[in-house]
Amino acid sequence: MVVAAFVAFAAFGAFWGVWGASVPRVQHQAGVSDGELGFALLFVGAGALPAMLLAGRALDRWGLRVAAVVIGALGVAGVALALTAVNLPRLCVGLAVVGATSGAADVAENAVAGRAERLAGRPVITRAHGVFSSLVVLGSIGTGLASPAPLWAPFLAVAVLSVVAGVCLVATLPANATGAGATGDRGAAAEPTGARRPGMVPFLLVGVLGALAFASENAHQSWSAVFAHDELRSGLGLSAVAPAVFAGTVAITRFAVGGLAAGRARTVLLAGAAAAAAGAALIAAAPTLAVAAIGLAAAAAGTAVLFPTLVGVVSRNVDESHRGRATSVVTTVSYLGFLVGPVYVGLWADAVGLRGAMVAVAALAIGLFVLTPPLLRLSGLHDRSPRQTVHT
Repeated sequence: MVVAAFVAFAAFGAFWGVWGASVPRVQHQAGVSDGELGFALLFVGAGALPAMLLAGRALDRWGLRVAAVVIGALGVAGVALALTAVNLPRLCVGLAVVGATSGAADVAENAVAGRAERLAGRPVITRAHGVFSSLVVLGSIGTGLASPAPLWAPFLAVAVLSVVAGVCLVATLPANATGAGATGDRGAAAEPTGARRPGMVPFLLVGVLGALAFASENAHQSWSAVFAHDELRSGLGLSAVAPAVFAGTVAITRFAVGGLAAGRARTVLLAGAAAAAAGAALIAAAPTLAVAAIGLAAAAAGTAVLFPTLVGVVSRNVDESHRGRATSVVTTVSYLGFLVGPVYVGLWADAVGLRGAMVAVAALAIGLFVLTPPLLRLSGLHDRSPRQTVHT
């Protein structure tokens, strides 16, 4: 099941890598202005948020086979978008469908990784997120190289990978893993009879930390190229490298520390938040592109460990029968931070300039550093090894 989790994250990362590199072509095909594109992109979040909440309930009701369906559906949705987005209304509909399928797939793959981590008895989640980051970079590069091909071609390649991921996942599940709390996987920890449904407040608290983490991460991912170009006067070519440096550093960090995160969540979160704050502050003060790149790498390394560690905390502290809902609550609240992060930078940039906005991003990481100990304590979720289970 570990391999299935990695393949699922690979498909998810490949999709978003292809999408990120295809946005200009999609905009041209749909014939929309920058403002209309910005409006259309709101439909991604509009589709994702309700789908995330519904996906958690579906996973608990029908089991992890739901994950195979939604992961495969994401690739199909991408092809459909590429073929049908020829005007603003169709683009909005296509992006809403993509948002819904990607939101459901996000929850599903994290639930799969959590299950795999429990079964394997070793860290899986952080490295699975490393696979995602790696495929974002590779998907972007591959799409650039395939630019002479039709718009739908790279999306079709992702669709094939998504279907393979779904098939791989189904192949790892036992025949009786179809209902809520199914525990037929060999080696799974036995669930207690009559385990009660856990309250959602602990997972909301963890989601708040995830929102701060994602806001900081997406702020850098979305604005690093603009900062390099506008503040440091770098050329368009060098500026475009900044997001790739960020994503590449995130991937390397996740692979490097993936084996250290389990059972040390509080320490990892505090260290990550401190690195993210220091990196953002260094960017704000950077006199040259080289110094800014060091700050960007530090911020990337810090943010890289935050959300996977939080998902791991939840995974190790929830019964299998409620894994879907717990994962969906944390992922949905965290996703709000992902949506707000770039807007947050834009508002601060209008008020105090981009350098001041980077100071505001550092403040997000400082807030995460300060809030992590009390919110983890209030949640009642604790550092545990993958083998330990709390029956709620």
